[in-house]
Amino acid sequence: MGPCSSRHQCLIYDGAPSRQLPAIASVICEKLKQGHRCLYMNSRPMVAGLKSQLAAEGLDVVQETIKGSLVMSSEQTHLLGDWEFDVPSMLGALERSVDQALKDGYQGLWASGDMTWEFGPAKDLSKLLEYECRLEEFMRAQPALGGICQYHADSLPREILRKGLQAHRHVFVNDTLSMINPHYLDRASFSQSTNHILELDRFLDKVLDRESMN
Repeated sequence: MGPCSSRHQCLIYDGAPSRQLPAIASVICEKLKQGHRCLYMNSRPMVAGLKSQLAAEGLDVVQETIKGSLVMSSEQTHLLGDWEFDVPSMLGALERSVDQALKDGYQGLWASGDMTWEFGPAKDLSKLLEYECRLEEFMRAQPALGGICQYHADSLPREILRKGLQAHRHVFVNDTLSMINPHYLDRASFSQSTNHILELDRFLDKVLDRESMN
C-alpha cells in the first residue's frame, strides 16, 4: 500500500531524526503535485534540514513557501502558558488550517509533526491518547486532512510508542510503502484492551527494523 492512500499514519523510528527527512520530503513533493498544502511542524534544526532536503529533491522551497503551498513551522502556539500541551488548541489549529487550505483552492491539507516536539518542554504525554483518538475521529469527518505523526523511539517512553501505534490505522514504512496496522484500536476499544504488551513490543521491534517490512 502506498503512503498516500492512507490518511492517518504513524512513523515510529529510532536513530537520528534527520535520517527520516528524505522520505518525508518525497511525500511532501508528491502531495504538492497532487494539489495539497503541506504543513510540517518540528524543531528549528529539523525544519532547516527539511528545507535542504526538499531543495535537493528539486523543489523551489522559496517559491512554494511564498505561494503558501508549503508551511514549515517551529512555533508552539498550541502550548499553554506553562508549556502544557492543549488538545483543543492543537485540533482547533488543524481544523482552521484545513478550512483555509480549501478556501485557498487546495485539494486539502497534509501535515506532519514530531510528537516529542508537539508536546513541548513539559513533555506531559498523558494527553497523547486523547489527542490521537480525537485526531482520528476528526480525520474521518474531514477527508481533506491527512498526515503522518512521527514518534522518535529514542526520546519517547516505550508505553507512549505502544499507545501511538494502537491509535493509528496505518504505519508509515517509507515514501513508497505503508501498511495496515493489526494492533489499531478505536477509542471505545482502548478502555477494554488487555494490552498484549509482548505482541505490541514484537511488532514495534519489527517496525523499528524497517528492512524487515520492505
